[in-house]
Amino acid sequence: MATPAPLADTDAARAPHHTLMDRLRTPRRPRLWFEIVLIAVSYWTYSLIRNAVPEQRPEALRNAGWIWEWEHRLGLAFERGVNHAIDSVSWLIVGMNYYYATLHFIVTLGVLVWLYHWHPGRYAATRLALFATTGVALLGYYFFPLAPPRLMSGGHFIDTVVAHNTWGSMASGNLADMSNQYAAMPSMHIGWSLWCGLTIATLARPVWVKVLGLLYPSATLLVIVATANHFWMDAVGGVVCLSFGFVLSCAWYGSLPYRLPKQVAVICTA
Repeated sequence: MATPAPLADTDAARAPHHTLMDRLRTPRRPRLWFEIVLIAVSYWTYSLIRNAVPEQRPEALRNAGWIWEWEHRLGLAFERGVNHAIDSVSWLIVGMNYYYATLHFIVTLGVLVWLYHWHPGRYAATRLALFATTGVALLGYYFFPLAPPRLMSGGHFIDTVVAHNTWGSMASGNLADMSNQYAAMPSMHIGWSLWCGLTIATLARPVWVKVLGLLYPSATLLVIVATANHFWMDAVGGVVCLSFGFVLSCAWYGSLPYRLPKQVAVICTA
């Protein structure tokens, strides 16, 4: 005759193995409808807050002058030279205008879709890094308004969208009233493109795809400088924001998104 299990053991068997916090911190297969709504609402909120930040033109121009001065002191004030050199090649600068306006969104959404389909176990942690990066950028827009080089007084930069009559920036031409023109620091073109590049380079299998992933943020850096939409120091700000995003994701899930245990991905694809 079997001996009944002690009451303490029975209670332990009936108790949940994971707390609510443990379940929240465990990556799982995301729900498609939830992700679509989350991304749409999050980007709408981000755009609303970013554009609601007061356009402090005098302070933004002072900050731009300060950054330009410090870049000269460092011997790294190369933005104007790049801007003028590439602007002299019409087909190249026009292509960069369209690159600046479109790939920022298309590639980022494409990587999210790719993650959702092929790496669902890493999706939540990687998405958290991207969202945290974007959220902390709002602090920069609020506390450090910054005019892009093309709006500097006496900077002699070329606004390539206006000069070539192309659609390439929400802050140039007829679309200027729809966007905060003094939210250049940090550069989310760099924050997002570096997130995309690291994700692709780490998780993609073909070597040529990994290489393209690493080249994407480098090309984006050239584009934001050539079109006079950002200083290179804005790119540094984007990197800092992305670092915060990865630190937060690592703290929440206990590991970097790309180093989550393989069994997590297996569970999430089941």
